[in-house]
Amino acid sequence: MIEIHLLILAIVAVLGMVFSYLAITEKDLLKAVGFSAVQAIAYAIAFYILMAPDIVLAYVAIAVGIYSALLVFVISKTERYEVV
Repeated sequence: MIEIHLLILAIVAVLGMVFSYLAITEKDLLKAVGFSAVQAIAYAIAFYILMAPDIVLAYVAIAVGIYSALLVFVISKTERYEVV
């Protein structure tokens, strides 16, 4: 049973890292916020597997909800695409 949890944890951690990389390299800032939200959900699943439900509740509310909404608001006040 523990092997399944470790396998799921490894998969979720890799998905989190992949979406973090995609968020960093994306030129469209709204897509980057979406990738960041998916990364936050992946790490929340990892926290749940590690049996930390209180951290999961706070992390989802802040990282997916408030942080993403704040970034979308700020992006709406600026340019949507990053110019290099």
